Parts: sequence; C-alpha cells; structure tokens
Amino acid sequence: IPPRSTLGGDKCGESLHWDKIWSGWVQVVSCGKRCEIRLEDPNSGELFAACFMDPGQREATVELVLDSSWYFVLRIEDRSGKRAFNGLGFGKRNEAFDFNVALSDHEKHVRRVNEEVGGDNSGDSQDHIDIHPAVNHRLKV
Repeated sequence: IPPRSTLGGDKCGESLHWDKIWSGWVQVVSCGKRCEIRLEDPNSGELFAACFMDPGQREATVELVLDSSWYFVLRIEDRSGKRAFNGLGFGKRNEAFDFNVALSDHEKHVRRVNEEVGGDNSGDSQDHIDIHPAVNHRLKV
C-alpha cells in the first residue's frame, strides 16, 4: 500500500480495496510464542508472503484499518530487514472476525503459558495437560 498520508492510520476507502495483487488462503500458525500469518496460493499451496508476530507486537505487525473491520495492514519483513506494508482484505465479515479471533487466541495462549512459567510451580507437573495445538498446526480462516 502507499505510504500513509496522515498519522492517524490507514483507511480502506483510500486505497486498500482497489489494488489487489493477490488472492488466496490466509493461515494462522502458532509456533510457540511466535505467530506466523501465511498467505498461500489456494491451488498449489505456494507461499506468497509470511508475516511474523512476536509476543506483544500485534499492533506493530497487524494493524486495524480505521474505517472497516474487513481490512488489515500486515507488516511483512524479509531476512535483510526490508519492510513492506500490505493491505489484507476479507470478502466476508465473519472471515475477518475469525482472523482477528485466531490472533487473539494465540496471544491469550502465550500469556497463559508465561503466567504458568512465572507462577507457583509447587504443584504436581503431571496434573498439567497441554492442549494447545502442536507447532505448525494450521488453522484456516
């Protein structure tokens, strides 16, 4: 997307829904404390881009658009540190809602794990069952 014209944030009405360069699947993958947002081709599964969300960095990685709940801005960074800001739009409100919930669920899981690690460890560790999906488990939204 083009650079912002104001400090307030991006708006869908300005450019996000007009310049579509790709269409496909969005997968949210929980990799321990880090969350990976994968944009993949629906036919071949080829990766178009990936956005990595570290703990506490959601607002910097996935920005909400000011005038629509269907659109987001992803900060995609390559190995050399170059950044691109790509607009991500969903065709249906429930798809955008599910995407947002998947990100929130990941954050809640990381917070819960951090609290358990920092909390009282005097209890029997055999009573604890980890029901969080394994690394690289894919959720389609």
